[in-house]
Amino acid sequence: MSPLFSGLLVLIALLALLGIGTPIAFALGFVSVMALLIVDGPGSLSILGETFFGGLASFGLVSIPMFILMGAAVASSPAGKDLYEALDRWLNRVPGGLVLSNLGACSIFAALSGSSPATCAAIGKMGIPEMTKRGYPNGIAAGSIAAGGTLGILIPPSITMIVYGIATESSIGRLFIAGLVPGFMLTALFMAWTVYDCKRRGVGLSDLTQSFTMKERFAALPRVLPFLTIIVAILYVLYGGVATPSEAAGVGALFCIVLVMVIYRMWDFSKVTRMFRDTLKESVMIMMIIGASELFSYTLSSMFVTQSIASWIADLDVNRWVLMAIINLFLLVAGFFLPPVAVILMTAPILLPIILQAGFDPYWFAVILTINMEIGLITPPVGLNLYVINGIAPNITLAEILRGSIPYVLCMVVGIVILCLFPGIATWLPELMLGRAL
Repeated sequence: MSPLFSGLLVLIALLALLGIGTPIAFALGFVSVMALLIVDGPGSLSILGETFFGGLASFGLVSIPMFILMGAAVASSPAGKDLYEALDRWLNRVPGGLVLSNLGACSIFAALSGSSPATCAAIGKMGIPEMTKRGYPNGIAAGSIAAGGTLGILIPPSITMIVYGIATESSIGRLFIAGLVPGFMLTALFMAWTVYDCKRRGVGLSDLTQSFTMKERFAALPRVLPFLTIIVAILYVLYGGVATPSEAAGVGALFCIVLVMVIYRMWDFSKVTRMFRDTLKESVMIMMIIGASELFSYTLSSMFVTQSIASWIADLDVNRWVLMAIINLFLLVAGFFLPPVAVILMTAPILLPIILQAGFDPYWFAVILTINMEIGLITPPVGLNLYVINGIAPNITLAEILRGSIPYVLCMVVGIVILCLFPGIATWLPELMLGRAL
């Protein structure tokens, strides 16, 4: 049996397990163990523990639960509501200003949490009811939040970027910087489409009749500015070489906890314990996926599947941009079925050598890969953000949420095309601040 055919059987088995609702880590682990037993026999099981825990033996992984804790602290407080209200007061004179406020709040909250589902839940709980109350169609209200939530895996600090950095042994600080400008570019594309769509449909015009004095606008800022300061401080200590990502994440989490307790009077012990419980659950889930993905990667490598795929792609006698289009299509389809962390851990080590051989910048490719993962978050059958929105707004059907999200998917495709035409959008800032990557 050829390695590629063996790999296809493994993939089918994995998709079948995921299709019946098996948790990702357990599906990866089960398929890996069964494949090793069939190919190498019972003796291969002796390396399971070492391989699984070897995938977790990276100090950089410490930053993941810290950033998750930072996001949990903010998500458990009314910080999202304050962000949303502050931006609404500044953007209410623009057509569709309330949607723009939600998108802006999503981008800022995404930087605080690094998590797409957390961003959708925190901003959507306030934003969607308010938009529907002011006459916005369900599709615009839900679709904009679902799309805005995807920014959580691109705008730094991003958990997905940390996972990519560990999987490919890349600089996490440089990855963060590479995602900064593209993240703002996507936010601008989302906002530009929203203004056009609202003017075309004639919705959101009632916002223009509201007016806020400058005193009222500035009054909304004091609760928001401390959290913005934390974002700026984390980026400064990372890029200034003051601290490692793990140290910056730990200090950021501590300050976020202190701020929500002081600003919002969150002295209730049950709320604090819930914050840590949610962090523990999400962190363990991600760590289990990382360990199982390491085992899965080892299995594919021992079956010569990864080597055969890499050789097949490398031997394609095509232009490098055709190669990039094929890789993008592959990532897009993978993102339809698997969450970003799983896709990155399983594909990045295989694709990186091909990308380098084709002459592409690995940090630019990380941004391209991440945007593909963003598209997967708002497209079925997985489409995690769609289900999060449906959970917090059950009166809006999944079909309406999906229809409202499609224009933002097209915005992301446009973003990928722009980055392919002008790769400097992702590479110039890292090169300016840290010099050219070796």
